[in-house]
Amino acid sequence: MNKTKKLVASISTLLTRRRISHPSSSSLRCNPLATIASNSQTDLNPVKPLAVSIRRLQFSGRAFSSESSDKRSSSVCCWNCGFSSEKAAFLFCDSCRSIQPVDDSVDYFQIFGLEKKYELEGGSLEGKYKDWQKKLHPDLVHNKSQKERDYAADQSAKVTEACRTLTKRLSRAMYKMKLNGKNINEEETVTDPTLLMEMMELREAIAEADDSKELNQIQSQVQENLKQWSDSFADNFESQRFDEAVKCIRRMTYYEKACEEIVKKL
Repeated sequence: MNKTKKLVASISTLLTRRRISHPSSSSLRCNPLATIASNSQTDLNPVKPLAVSIRRLQFSGRAFSSESSDKRSSSVCCWNCGFSSEKAAFLFCDSCRSIQPVDDSVDYFQIFGLEKKYELEGGSLEGKYKDWQKKLHPDLVHNKSQKERDYAADQSAKVTEACRTLTKRLSRAMYKMKLNGKNINEEETVTDPTLLMEMMELREAIAEADDSKELNQIQSQVQENLKQWSDSFADNFESQRFDEAVKCIRRMTYYEKACEEIVKKL
């Protein structure tokens, strides 16, 4: 019995050293020493190094599979031809040119190829919006399959919503906050007494205005105030003073509604 123990211990030590100095796939093969150790009822377990090696391989396998899965999930495949791309195709597949379904991961700035900045250059939206609508026009997709025509209608609706959102200062500010994980409750009650007083006085001025000239003067002042609070929002947002940015949005909301009231009365 003692000889068996010594033999098992000796051979196990040699195999362990060999696996460490010359690792190979052969270490995964069945180890006959396990049977000897079991029959000898010894505390020494020569299979343990092999079991650890297998667990390490299994862990590496899981890590590799997870990494591969992440890579696969990050790629986008065309529904028609299966072409895979790391970059989402907003409208057409780069391979077969079939119209793609709406991808919610594509934000409004990406649709128009713009940087995610609050301030936009004049005319940066209109031209690109018209180009997208031309490509999505029903007359250009009428010979496509019903699926593609439906996708084109969905894409057109998203482009229109994106343009409407980014065109106005208020909706653009709220969208920027949303992209940063901060949703604004538009129905929240205003409690600032200074703002409440200003709102009341402005509404009275709009209601009492007798002609378009007076309304235009009020509108000009309101738009100027809206621009000032829009600039203030941009500064606070870039400085990550989000609480102050929200206050700016409250003011902008108030002036935006005032402009709408003036337009209705003109």
